[in-house]
Amino acid sequence: QVQLVESGGGLVQAGGSLRLSCAASGGTLGNYIMGWLRQAPGKEHEFVASINWSGSSALYQNSVKGRFTISRDNAKNTVYLQMSSLKPEDTAVYYCAASLRTWPPRSLDEYPYWGQGTQVTVSS
Repeated sequence: QVQLVESGGGLVQAGGSLRLSCAASGGTLGNYIMGWLRQAPGKEHEFVASINWSGSSALYQNSVKGRFTISRDNAKNTVYLQMSSLKPEDTAVYYCAASLRTWPPRSLDEYPYWGQGTQVTVSS
């Protein structure tokens, strides 16, 4: 069973950038579809981005398209989320998640493996 550990969160001003990392262990990262999900205060978990096994295809939530980029390095067992032009509404706990289902993913239920999350706070 894969274990996931996120890092790279923090406090940033609106318009700034952050890069989140997700280190995987206990499994071969290339076997998993990987995703970034988030939960803002008082809200449900929501999809942010996902990437297929090889990194050749990615999906994004509409509100982050053009600002966020998901990538992966299977040799390093690591997935990244580069976030630019950050907005206060991006404030949330960001989770890395893994899926063994087919591409493209259709719901958060398809991600049974989650990390512990990393806090991202964007100040206005």
